[in-house]
Amino acid sequence: MFIDILLSQRDVHLKLTGHHTKYVIHMASKGIKTFVILMFFMVIVVNGQTRYVDNLFSDVRLRTFNYADTLNLDFYDAANDNLTDKPLLILVNGGGFSAGQRNGGEETNFGKSFAKKCYAVASIDYRLSRKGKSFGCDCPTATKINTYVEAVDDFSKAMHYLATYASDFKTNPEKIILVGSSAGAETVLDSIILKYHYLFKNVVSPKGNIIGAVSFSGTTLNVDYLPEYSAVPMLFFHGEKDDVVPYATAAHRSCKESDDGYLLLDGPLEITKKLRELRVSYELYTDPLGTHQWADLGYRQTDIISQFLYSVVLGNEKIQKQANIAPN
Repeated sequence: MFIDILLSQRDVHLKLTGHHTKYVIHMASKGIKTFVILMFFMVIVVNGQTRYVDNLFSDVRLRTFNYADTLNLDFYDAANDNLTDKPLLILVNGGGFSAGQRNGGEETNFGKSFAKKCYAVASIDYRLSRKGKSFGCDCPTATKINTYVEAVDDFSKAMHYLATYASDFKTNPEKIILVGSSAGAETVLDSIILKYHYLFKNVVSPKGNIIGAVSFSGTTLNVDYLPEYSAVPMLFFHGEKDDVVPYATAAHRSCKESDDGYLLLDGPLEITKKLRELRVSYELYTDPLGTHQWADLGYRQTDIISQFLYSVVLGNEKIQKQANIAPN
């Protein structure tokens, strides 16, 4: 259980180059032991608005870069933002490893939205190795697993590229946040949870540091492999009736044990149980009647996402929350 008894709270304002930096110090205690939690909130206020929460900029530029082979990424940032160490969001689109694109409508809107809030956003390509092929119950389990590994390898190359040239992109390679939808969310979660799994031993080990993740209808192969030192705050949006990507532990695509493509996956209900054990922050938003539609609907929850990133991922607020959500 996180400590939530506040003995005192002090706000200290320092004026730095026309901005205000706010430090919030929380003093907490439990039993006979006293713990001091220093929560370093760097809140830059410009014209009464807050960086990473409000839309401080309107002029967003889009540039495309080749990061490996034929794989590209679209890079969104505010053209007039002079900050040189912005947090970086890496976005991985969905599509069942057979479709989807880095520059689809939802991906483009998401990139522009968070660039206006002063993040840098990189929406990446990855191999669509199941294009024109099945990824359902007739697709052999070994092929499915290899597809996951390939996607994580591509993601890792993109992250390595972005971290290597962080100074050129004006981003902070120690503040990388992952965002994914469906197949992209599986890629994002596997890259964190299965980092040291033997199946992923040949995946590129990228530069940079992941500090948080956001999943729209995502799962992982096995949450038990998540070590405490790799766990980061995570935000989930998922429908309980999702029969493609399970909410708890269930078969991918609802396949039967007798099917060639039978493969158990751990959904956000199981992942958050693990995070709770590890005392790592998370928020899980569940639609009791929702299906795989949340692979798209998640993109539109920008208010919830921006507040989670600002308070929990960047601000180190401790929270473990589960709540219901309905389509807007």
